[in-house]
Amino acid sequence: MRASTTPHFVDVIVQSRLAWFVARLALCGAYLLGGIVKLTDWPGAVAEQAHFGMTPPAIWAALTIAVELVGPLLILTGRFVWLGAGMLGVFTALAALTANAFWTMPPGPGRFAATNGFFEHIGLIGGFVLIAMIAGRDRA
Repeated sequence: MRASTTPHFVDVIVQSRLAWFVARLALCGAYLLGGIVKLTDWPGAVAEQAHFGMTPPAIWAALTIAVELVGPLLILTGRFVWLGAGMLGVFTALAALTANAFWTMPPGPGRFAATNGFFEHIGLIGGFVLIAMIAGRDRA
């Protein structure tokens, strides 16, 4: 058996239920806040969807709000974490392809920002996969 080289205090933190909750909140908190903001500013939510060419924008706004509220709630409550993580992962992939299509842009600051945004979205997707894996392992 191999001895752990992880310091004890780190083991205590990463095995803490509070740290598990805070990590999930950090990963999906922006989505939860986004859903709340869109829900309280329906015209703005519809305008955002129209800006990205989504038609009909009202239906896409409603779907976006549903995903941004239901996905985090599933993850944070620990119920059907795989489903919440999958919802947000697919949503994030679609958002990255729609809002950060850097490959269609001419070189310059806009393309640079879109490239960074695209790969940040990929990182979030990886986080959702890890959350689903950890939740699944803990239930096994």
